[in-house]
Amino acid sequence: MTAQAEQSSTGQAAHRVLLVEDDPPIRKRLAAALAAKGDCAVVSAASLAEARAWLGQERPDLIVSDLRLPDGLAIDLLAEARERYPEVEILVISVLGDETTILAAIAAGASGYLLKDALPEDIHATAIEVLSGGSPISPSIARFIVRRMRQDSAGAAPACADPAAPRLTPREIDILWGIAKGLTYNEIAEQLGLSRHTVPSHIKAIYRKLHVQTRGEAVYEAIQQGLIKL
Repeated sequence: MTAQAEQSSTGQAAHRVLLVEDDPPIRKRLAAALAAKGDCAVVSAASLAEARAWLGQERPDLIVSDLRLPDGLAIDLLAEARERYPEVEILVISVLGDETTILAAIAAGASGYLLKDALPEDIHATAIEVLSGGSPISPSIARFIVRRMRQDSAGAAPACADPAAPRLTPREIDILWGIAKGLTYNEIAEQLGLSRHTVPSHIKAIYRKLHVQTRGEAVYEAIQQGLIKL
């Protein structure tokens, strides 16, 4: 499959955007958010190979890319794109990763780092901010980097899971995977055959058990405790 163009709401868009995301529902949602104002013409790629093939012939103004694709990490792709087109802007959109991955994405040329569960209007606004020369980073990621830097500077080991903490149920693990993939509540409910209204209750239980307050923090803590692996 080759990169596919998404229709924008106007005939002539000001910005050409390459969206690299392998999950079809998430790709569709991100493309719709980016193209909603009619100022971005979005071309979608589902793999590194598709993105490389398109970049070999076209120059985007902005690359919006997930980090983990079926055929590898996007870090090298972003570095290659930056070297080939120095003027291209890069926005990484992903679940919360470890600080090494985040810093590697920035080192590869990413100007911003946004979580997949951001609201559509925030996704578009962040893309425009990057195109305007800004360097936006999700608050959850910014807090995560600051927290880890403080731990490193103090020589402290990362927080370990409380042995007495309640274990997550299999259903909660399934929902946590949905969170990690950046799915909406409706998408999680549909995939697991649940009522839309029961998903928030499960997520509240996950937050309580992991002692977190956001989706990004929940994913990070789950990775730290070995509950899921990305």
